Amino acid sequence: MERVYNFSAGPGALPEAVLAKAQKELLNYDNTGMSVMEMSHRSKDYMAIIESAEQLLRELMQVPDNYKVLFLQGGATSQFAMVPLNLMNRNNKADYVDTGVWSTKAIKEAGRYGKVNVVASSADKTFSYIPKLDQSKFDLGADYFHITTNNTIYGTRFNELPNTGKVPLVGDMSSDILSKYYDVTNFGLIYAGAQKNMGPAGVCVVIVKEELLGNAIDFTPAMMNYKNHADNGSMFNTPPTYGIYLCKLVYEWLKEQGGVEAIAKVNIDKANALYEYLDNSELFSGTAAKEDRSIMNVPFITKGHQLDDQFLKEAAAKGFVNLKGHRTTGGMRASIYNAMPLLTVQKLVDFMKQFEQANK
Repeated sequence: MERVYNFSAGPGALPEAVLAKAQKELLNYDNTGMSVMEMSHRSKDYMAIIESAEQLLRELMQVPDNYKVLFLQGGATSQFAMVPLNLMNRNNKADYVDTGVWSTKAIKEAGRYGKVNVVASSADKTFSYIPKLDQSKFDLGADYFHITTNNTIYGTRFNELPNTGKVPLVGDMSSDILSKYYDVTNFGLIYAGAQKNMGPAGVCVVIVKEELLGNAIDFTPAMMNYKNHADNGSMFNTPPTYGIYLCKLVYEWLKEQGGVEAIAKVNIDKANALYEYLDNSELFSGTAAKEDRSIMNVPFITKGHQLDDQFLKEAAAKGFVNLKGHRTTGGMRASIYNAMPLLTVQKLVDFMKQFEQANK
């Protein structure tokens, strides 16, 4: 069977060049006579891999020297606890913006360790927009301010970052990291699961300002303390070695594409191709507020949801898979991460046009 057009929200599609290289090196990496999966994580060969992965990510994101880059396990969900355990340590309170399922879960988890102030929420309209922020509601004494930069399920994103002053900004960047340029210095901490734009599930990247390390709440487990991982170069325990190796390959691929600035232009072209059709279709329509639309995740429906199931069935038969929307929203969702070629998005639009014509 030929490879399908994979619009999965996560784990997402990986660049075919990366998969091919991993396949070639699977049994014998760089003449070591073994797979990366079999290496000691403290061997010279593996240390070269993880050090290269960190350096490439620093280069791609322009990470300053006063930030630590950590490769951790547990996915982004583990960070819902790690962030407050490490940062909610001065006044035991933090500001959060609630823009979807993942921020809601982060808020609930943070509430176990201190006071959470929900500055704004878009729950009233099923998280279909980014709420306007009123700075008068920001807590100047908050230990940090948390946002989810891109909302995978609802297809919304922050076009402007909140000005939090001296309060460190924390960004869950799981579904749009490396898709556009973010000035890392605007954040105290960034975290992201790898399985959308960086690699396979199982790796979580944390980029944290050094001055925020070393003051974890007393009862923080050793494995949940950022400083332990920072002091040991992400080797506090055995890291997800093969996942980090695949991240390195993705970073190399992205650099070959011209880096973040170049891929951002392609991502805008992909999103525009899909949104332009949705805006002019009589059958299909997008569900996110136009001014807050994501360039990574595009949710849409057929008129009155009447033909959603039929569309998904016929799309799958043509090789367009994983287009079903999240269980909380229904409809469809096309996730068009970095690895998704523009041509594939154009083919999807062509199929949608054919489907609309056949169902007038």
